[in-house]
Amino acid sequence: MELTEESANLEAEYLAKYPILAYFKYEHLPEHLKVISRPFAILAWDMATNLPRNAETSAGLRKLLEAKDCFVRARL
Repeated sequence: MELTEESANLEAEYLAKYPILAYFKYEHLPEHLKVISRPFAILAWDMATNLPRNAETSAGLRKLLEAKDCFVRARL
């Protein structure tokens, strides 16, 4: 999927606000791990873009990343 300039700018803006979002990328994974990781990426971006930028949002994203990593490892 190719990003438009506008969506690339928006992605860069949110990656600057929440660098942890970079760890939710899944395009590089084999298919059997993509299906596990993709829903977490969608949820992470949804939370980052719809909740206020504060400590609780950051903590929630960290915990979501921990959960994603556990489920990906479970599939290995």
